[in-house]
Amino acid sequence: MFDAPSRACGVDFGTSNSTVGHLRPGAETLLTLEGGRQTLPSAVFFNADEGSTHFGRDAMAQYLEGYEGRLVRALKSLLGSSLIDAMTEVAGRSLAFRELLTTFIGELKRRAETAAGRPFDCAVFGRPVFFVDGKPEADKQAENTLAEIARAVGFRELSFQFEPIGAAFHYERSLQREELVLIADIGGGTADFSLVRLSPERAQRSERRDDLLANGGVHIGGTDFDRALNLACAMPLLGLGSRTLNGAILPSQLYYQLATWHTIPLAYSRAAWTDFQQIYRMSAERDKLDRLSRLIDQRAGHWLALQVEEAKIALSGAATTRLDLGELWAGLGTEIGHADFAAATDELVTRVAQTVSELLVQACVPADAVDTIFFTGGGSGVPQLRAQIAALLPEARACEGDLFGSIGAGLAVEAARRYG
Repeated sequence: MFDAPSRACGVDFGTSNSTVGHLRPGAETLLTLEGGRQTLPSAVFFNADEGSTHFGRDAMAQYLEGYEGRLVRALKSLLGSSLIDAMTEVAGRSLAFRELLTTFIGELKRRAETAAGRPFDCAVFGRPVFFVDGKPEADKQAENTLAEIARAVGFRELSFQFEPIGAAFHYERSLQREELVLIADIGGGTADFSLVRLSPERAQRSERRDDLLANGGVHIGGTDFDRALNLACAMPLLGLGSRTLNGAILPSQLYYQLATWHTIPLAYSRAAWTDFQQIYRMSAERDKLDRLSRLIDQRAGHWLALQVEEAKIALSGAATTRLDLGELWAGLGTEIGHADFAAATDELVTRVAQTVSELLVQACVPADAVDTIFFTGGGSGVPQLRAQIAALLPEARACEGDLFGSIGAGLAVEAARRYG
């Protein structure tokens, strides 16, 4: 269908990882963005010691090596929130989170152009079905903000496509017959679903509106599973849920900030330190608050979040794992079982499953009519979530594509359709 290089690219700016796709005859669709890899973790580290800026895996490595500076991850989660125009301190100066997003997307574009050996001024950006649940105005503002940032870094022509539709177009290229497919795209920040008819013949059409039966989504993704596991298993070691001197439960706001990727930097502010001092004076278990004090003093919130994320990944294939926090406090840690993980995330799984049920009703499609569930996105590896979705569609076979690359590859197909 495409016999010449496309002049446009597909951009999957993800909460945890980002990719860029470009259709070229005889070449892989996804472009190499960092160290021979096709994914660039959506992270920026400002190294205050050397006055340098780092991205992706390099950003995470700089942070973990102990350089003084500021790490920002899960940038996409800021879209549609009031934090997008808030300020954070970076290398001794105030910087708006909007500027951080612009810095990252500009670097993503630069790396894609280097890999492709050509400039890109046209792009199709992926977007979740809902940036913000139940708030259409905020959702539209989130898309507008992303468009403004994309134009600011040099994309003159750009448009959007739902991320699960991008994954559908990627999956469709492998089909030999028609299928009714539920695309389950569970990324770092959202769980998005599309019910779509796919086939080799339909792939030739320029207009696919009639093939899409329904879209749905909820603002739950891998980082929410991280936070739930963090709050359930790690933060109690630092005092979450402990008592004050008068027997009340200790205030929890600071713990929630430290367990949420995009709000971790807020826990290092003067206001947060004032809050900490207040709860320390109130606490009846100051030994746990001493651990929290060290975490804040060392600005180790992202380090802790990474340990929890690794535990989450381990529990996708093992019955138990150890969360070892000995680097923060000698001997500190806990054993986590799959049952603990399932209990911590039960509400999240239920809400995602409800979204799938509502999608089937919206499409007027019986559950046993779905042929295939196509899983993509790093969050789709959570076993209890995958099992719950599969249980709703008893006749469907489950398969998965590139968990981190299917969307970017599919958006490249759409970009070639739209812009040539």
